[in-house]
Amino acid sequence: MEYLAKLFEVGEYIGNYRNLNEKMQKLKRKLEDLTCREDDVISELEYAESLSLKRRKREVENWLERVKRRKDEVQIMEQAVKRERRLSTRVRLGKCVEELTGEVTELLEQGRFCKGLILDANETRGNALLTTTLIGRVFHENMDKICTWLMKEEVSSLGIYGMGGVGKTTLVTHIHNQLLKESCTFGNVYWVTVSKDFSIRKLQNDIAKVVPLDISNEDDEKKRASRLAQALMRRKKLVLILDDVWNHFLPEKVGIPVKASGCKLILTSRSLDVCRKLGCHVNIKVEPLFGEEGWKLFMEKLERRVPFPHELEGVARSVARECAGLPLGIITMAGSMREVDDVCEWRNALEKLKQSKREEDDMETDVYQVLRVSYRSLHDSIVQKCFLYCSLYPEDYKIKREELIERFIDEGLIKRMRTRQAEFDRGHTILNKLENVCLLEGVVDYFPCEKKCVKMHDLVRDMALQITGPDPIFMVRAGEGLRDLPDEEKWTESLEKVSLMHNKIVEIPVGVSPNCPRLSTLMLQHNDLKTIPHSFFANMVGLEVLDLSHTCIESLPNSVSDLENLSALLLRECDKLQYLPNLEKLTALGRLDLENSGIKEVPQGMEKLINLRYLDLHAPNLKVFPVGTLPKLSRLRYFVIYGLSNTLKVKGKEVASLKKLETFAGQFYDIHCLNAYVKSFEEGGPSNYLLQVGLDDPYFSPIESGNFEKRVVLKKCDLRKSKEGVEDYLVLPTDVQYLYIHECHDVASLCDIVSLETATDLKTLVINNCEGIENVISSFYSSSFCGPFQGLESLRLANLRNLHGIAETSLVAPGTFSSLKDFRIYNCPDIKILFSPQLFTCLQNLEELHVEDCGRMVEIIASPRDYDNRDRDDADEMYRDEEIGAIMSHFPKLKVLQLWNLSELRSICSYGILAYDTLQVVAVRYCKKLKRIPICAPTLDNQPSPPPSLQVIKAYPKEWWDSLEWEHPTAKDVLQPYCQFSRYL
Repeated sequence: MEYLAKLFEVGEYIGNYRNLNEKMQKLKRKLEDLTCREDDVISELEYAESLSLKRRKREVENWLERVKRRKDEVQIMEQAVKRERRLSTRVRLGKCVEELTGEVTELLEQGRFCKGLILDANETRGNALLTTTLIGRVFHENMDKICTWLMKEEVSSLGIYGMGGVGKTTLVTHIHNQLLKESCTFGNVYWVTVSKDFSIRKLQNDIAKVVPLDISNEDDEKKRASRLAQALMRRKKLVLILDDVWNHFLPEKVGIPVKASGCKLILTSRSLDVCRKLGCHVNIKVEPLFGEEGWKLFMEKLERRVPFPHELEGVARSVARECAGLPLGIITMAGSMREVDDVCEWRNALEKLKQSKREEDDMETDVYQVLRVSYRSLHDSIVQKCFLYCSLYPEDYKIKREELIERFIDEGLIKRMRTRQAEFDRGHTILNKLENVCLLEGVVDYFPCEKKCVKMHDLVRDMALQITGPDPIFMVRAGEGLRDLPDEEKWTESLEKVSLMHNKIVEIPVGVSPNCPRLSTLMLQHNDLKTIPHSFFANMVGLEVLDLSHTCIESLPNSVSDLENLSALLLRECDKLQYLPNLEKLTALGRLDLENSGIKEVPQGMEKLINLRYLDLHAPNLKVFPVGTLPKLSRLRYFVIYGLSNTLKVKGKEVASLKKLETFAGQFYDIHCLNAYVKSFEEGGPSNYLLQVGLDDPYFSPIESGNFEKRVVLKKCDLRKSKEGVEDYLVLPTDVQYLYIHECHDVASLCDIVSLETATDLKTLVINNCEGIENVISSFYSSSFCGPFQGLESLRLANLRNLHGIAETSLVAPGTFSSLKDFRIYNCPDIKILFSPQLFTCLQNLEELHVEDCGRMVEIIASPRDYDNRDRDDADEMYRDEEIGAIMSHFPKLKVLQLWNLSELRSICSYGILAYDTLQVVAVRYCKKLKRIPICAPTLDNQPSPPPSLQVIKAYPKEWWDSLEWEHPTAKDVLQPYCQFSRYL
């Protein structure tokens, strides 16, 4: 028995020993994970510090200190386990190991803030891309494969290949978004679409944009590559995704450091050969969907809310099968069959699919046929023509919706309607329909300003170009880098539309005269074209649309004068073009666009263009518009005559004669001309306008892409001028939204502008360099005049040397400035107090406040007890009310506060704090007498707390920041991590 007891004790000891060692091994594995996490955090912390970013630095340093302590404890524990032989002690050690494992696990979870550091450092990692749900086992297997290969150090590049429309981009988009979520694995993820229009320089530029890196001033390709490679390597762990690669190239020649540690390259291509030549270590083929997977995707995109009837489901499944498992075909077909319940329509679609299949087993051809069915199912020849028109643009081109609709109007695809707005509504409806059936893709172009666009998937574009082979006949060589015109034999008699846009064509040889009598559209925009010979247009008698915009054209041949069918002549941004030939024969011309061209004179024969509906003469060198011409252009709907010359003016009565005008921008001779035009609005005025009197600044132009926001600009003119003994006050449109007043010295406040009282739609008001202005609102201000100030969203006051205050009276009508979001005041040297106690209570929606160069400014928000001695009793009572209860938060929606060069400023507000819940940016520079920044609120334990939304405090000089007084001794320490000390914004 004693022997058995000993044996049992030894067995228990051995079992416990193994258990303890297993626990210890688990702890060591956790510790290895923790060490990897620690390396990532240290790397991100170093990068954040390099940008002088101090936010969360203390939190990270504390975490690293705790990691160090736990690593020491693990080392001690490991030695103890090896050394200890007693059973009871080993049991205790096992419990300690379990506890330590839990603490290490907790530290691992807490260490997931390296993503926050990257974002705080403003590092461009990339944004999540919109994509569809992954369908099918193969898709998920490919996802897992790619993720696994990315983790292998020896694999630096992966190729994803397969036929067009099979889902390569969708797959890699999911990879992109997944990597963004796992920021501690790869700190930076960049996406670049390559496409057919490939060149080393273009690809360098595209990668530089997303990094971001400015290499625009470097012309040498090797130096550009070197700078790009260095910028990428500095980002350490990164993944670069190149989508839709058609040509092979040397990554090193571009500047992609694929051999550098931590740099991974993923590319998609239709060609395995391209992947191999680019040196991809692993190539993964994306196959079509299999069996039920295609049906599942079809049903998802069909968005059917109720189950199919039995008979209809069978036909629908057959339609889905005919799509050959290609996601693009499935999505497109499903889009065209949404909300179709008639089994006859489904059978008809199935029959069309079967008939359109070719005998050869060509998957890509099958996709084209699927897409052709969607095209035919539009059941509207105009919508079909609009779709085909989009193929005239280069591959992957973002086509601005507004521009495209103008083209549809030029081409007669949208018939003339009662108003331009109705025509544009029709155009947007067409584009929406094409998007809804997935033949076009809705995208946004953010440069130079955000614009809604559409683009064609390259496979869809290929299909469209196939359709335009036999009828109608297009010749499209857009964006292919052509330096010469296509050979003359390519210009056949049957050609209807030719697009050579976005190439590098410099000249058209003398004597070239294509015989294209049916040619209706010729697009040559965005070329380096300088001259066109007279012979070129000789045999293009049917030409209707000619686009030479963004070229270096210096003159047009006289043969243009004989293009009597021409309906649109587009010469935008042709800054070297000074003169046009006589246009009197072009009576069919409906659109003449000379925006930012170099013309010096209005073309001869302009008065004969009786069908002109669109005329843009926003030309900087244009001097005069002939008096008497406008009334002859009675069909004008869009008229812009705006330049940099004081002499380019129009008469109000002549503009008023254009009864169909919907958009107008121009300069009048004087206030009387402006008044004459505005008074005609009683019969109906334009829906979009810019009305100006006076021009003094050649660099000021409030025009923004044809959207004038209902603007009135008044410069160097008398707003209350006598004419023949009668005082003639300024007359403003009642729907004006933007009012700019510059160097108009005869008004002391806006209350002197009588017609402003009815301008209840006013959103933006700018007053600049008006010496007479003493107050924005005068003592004559009453509640009956508050209309324009109730809806005002932006108020800007600049260079008003006699401005004493915003409101002359302390009594402000309810609702005044209640919608104001943006208030800016610059260089107003006489104002001491910005907001009275009564006024600032109206500014509950203010989001941005900028105060600069106001040398006598003492307070931003006046103290109630100091503002007006006459009301001292009321002020004291108000102040006592504020002292009772919670601390008041001034400007509850304020996001940005900027105070700059206010040498006498002593106080922002004498009590309370600023916008605790919303404040994001505080910038204070050269305000040496300011001693308090009231932005911290006390917590329940009476500790200072910064605004939760706070992003940055920009302070200068640092000595001023160090001298500030704080209501709590730790407030400065709490705010210090947000500080940046620089004199520049």
